[in-house]
Amino acid sequence: MTGPTILPINGKYPRIHDSAFIAAGVVIVGDVEIGPEASVWYNCVIRADINHIRIGARSNIQDGTVIHCDSPKPGNPDGHPTIIGEDVLIGHLAMVHGCILHPRAFVGLGAIVMDGCEIEADAMLAAGAMLTPGKRLPSGQLWQGRPAKYARDLSEADIAGMKAGVAGYVINAAMHKAAAQDAIRAASA
Repeated sequence: MTGPTILPINGKYPRIHDSAFIAAGVVIVGDVEIGPEASVWYNCVIRADINHIRIGARSNIQDGTVIHCDSPKPGNPDGHPTIIGEDVLIGHLAMVHGCILHPRAFVGLGAIVMDGCEIEADAMLAAGAMLTPGKRLPSGQLWQGRPAKYARDLSEADIAGMKAGVAGYVINAAMHKAAAQDAIRAASA
């Protein structure tokens, strides 16, 4: 089994909590910090070569997702780092670039979040949606479409479902981490 590729760049090393799950095929480069019980699933790329990326506790980055950041520029000397809070769900094949995802934000399958965007707590960007630069998705709302626009308020059941999804991914990540460790032990025996 091939493990993840974890590389420093420009003297910056990824910092990954021991309890996080990083799947095979993942590439993590540069100034990245990944918190406790977070999970990064198969074939994701997290590249912090021109700014920094932070991923909070229990957040999950699902298979095939790409996370990058934006470099400093005239008029924006700090650029746009990517900050992902705690308990965030990011669906398969999402593109997350130079934005802030507040705790408990949700990014649907194949969605795109662009530079300078913010998704507030308990807010959802629908599958396939594109949040264009500088947009802010308010707490408690669902946005959909390309470009994404307000669709409706989230119900209590929607928000409870997002919380259950986070808890489920923590459990699933622990199972995958144990399976990967067993495979490594078996291969070296």
